[in-house]
Amino acid sequence: MDKDKVHELLDNAHFKLAKTMPKNPHWYSHRERWLNDKDFCDVVQFIRDNGVKERFWKKTFIYYYYNGYKYWTMGNPLSYTDRTKTYILNKAEI
Repeated sequence: MDKDKVHELLDNAHFKLAKTMPKNPHWYSHRERWLNDKDFCDVVQFIRDNGVKERFWKKTFIYYYYNGYKYWTMGNPLSYTDRTKTYILNKAEI
Protein backbone atom coordinates (compact mmCIF):
# COMPACT_ATOMS: atom_id res chain seq x y z
CA MET A 1 0.00 0.00 0.00
CA ASP A 2 1.40 3.42 -0.89
CA LYS A 3 1.74 6.41 1.44
CA ASP A 4 -1.08 8.42 -0.17
CA LYS A 5 -3.58 5.58 0.35
CA VAL A 6 -2.43 5.09 3.96
CA HIS A 7 -2.86 8.81 4.63
CA GLU A 8 -6.33 8.77 3.10
CA LEU A 9 -7.35 5.82 5.27
CA LEU A 10 -5.91 7.42 8.42
CA ASP A 11 -7.70 10.69 7.65
CA ASN A 12 -11.03 8.88 7.23
CA ALA A 13 -10.75 6.32 10.04
CA HIS A 14 -13.01 6.60 13.07
CA PHE A 15 -10.97 7.38 16.21
CA LYS A 16 -12.44 7.56 19.71
CA LEU A 17 -10.96 9.39 22.70
CA ALA A 18 -9.36 7.03 25.23
CA LYS A 19 -11.14 8.40 28.30
CA THR A 20 -9.46 6.04 30.74
CA MET A 21 -6.04 7.63 30.23
CA PRO A 22 -6.44 11.38 30.88
CA LYS A 23 -2.73 11.77 31.70
CA ASN A 24 -1.82 10.29 28.32
CA PRO A 25 -4.41 11.81 25.95
CA HIS A 26 -4.85 9.81 22.77
CA TRP A 27 -7.46 8.28 20.50
CA TYR A 28 -7.94 4.76 19.23
CA SER A 29 -9.49 3.12 16.22
CA HIS A 30 -10.90 -0.39 16.62
CA ARG A 31 -10.22 -2.91 13.87
CA GLU A 32 -13.87 -3.96 13.73
CA ARG A 33 -14.96 -0.38 12.91
CA TRP A 34 -12.97 -0.41 9.66
CA LEU A 35 -15.04 -1.22 6.58
CA ASN A 36 -12.27 -3.38 5.18
CA ASP A 37 -10.08 -5.56 7.41
CA LYS A 38 -7.37 -5.73 4.73
CA ASP A 39 -7.12 -1.93 4.79
CA PHE A 40 -6.63 -2.00 8.57
CA CYS A 41 -3.93 -4.68 8.26
CA ASP A 42 -2.20 -2.86 5.40
CA VAL A 43 -2.14 0.42 7.34
CA VAL A 44 -0.73 -1.29 10.44
CA GLN A 45 1.91 -3.05 8.36
CA PHE A 46 2.81 0.25 6.64
CA ILE A 47 3.25 1.91 10.04
CA ARG A 48 5.47 -0.94 11.22
CA ASP A 49 7.55 -0.86 8.02
CA ASN A 50 7.89 2.94 7.81
CA GLY A 51 7.70 4.13 11.40
CA VAL A 52 10.45 4.91 13.88
CA LYS A 53 11.24 3.03 17.08
CA GLU A 54 10.87 5.06 20.25
CA ARG A 55 10.78 4.25 23.93
CA PHE A 56 7.68 4.92 26.01
CA TRP A 57 8.44 4.19 29.63
CA LYS A 58 10.12 0.79 29.58
CA LYS A 59 8.80 -0.43 26.23
CA THR A 60 9.70 0.32 22.61
CA PHE A 61 6.96 1.05 20.08
CA ILE A 62 6.99 1.89 16.38
CA TYR A 63 5.48 5.32 15.71
CA TYR A 64 4.44 6.76 12.37
CA TYR A 65 4.26 10.55 12.19
CA TYR A 66 1.71 12.15 9.91
CA ASN A 67 -0.25 15.40 9.83
CA GLY A 68 0.39 16.47 13.43
CA TYR A 69 -0.20 13.03 14.95
CA LYS A 70 1.79 9.94 15.79
CA TYR A 71 0.22 6.53 15.18
CA TRP A 72 1.13 3.20 16.79
CA THR A 73 -0.09 -0.22 17.83
CA MET A 74 0.92 -2.32 20.80
CA GLY A 75 2.98 -4.59 18.51
CA ASN A 76 0.81 -7.71 18.62
CA PRO A 77 0.48 -9.95 15.52
CA LEU A 78 -2.07 -9.02 12.85
CA SER A 79 -3.42 -12.55 12.46
CA TYR A 80 -7.02 -13.25 13.43
CA THR A 81 -5.97 -16.72 14.57
CA ASP A 82 -3.81 -15.33 17.35
CA ARG A 83 -5.56 -14.50 20.66
CA THR A 84 -3.33 -11.46 21.11
CA LYS A 85 -3.93 -10.05 17.64
CA THR A 86 -3.70 -6.35 16.86
CA TYR A 87 -7.14 -4.80 17.00
CA ILE A 88 -6.38 -1.23 18.11
CA LEU A 89 -4.61 1.56 16.23
CA ASN A 90 -3.72 4.53 18.45
CA LYS A 91 -3.00 8.14 17.65
CA ALA A 92 -1.89 11.14 19.70
CA GLU A 93 -1.14 14.74 18.90
CA ILE A 94 2.54 15.47 18.51
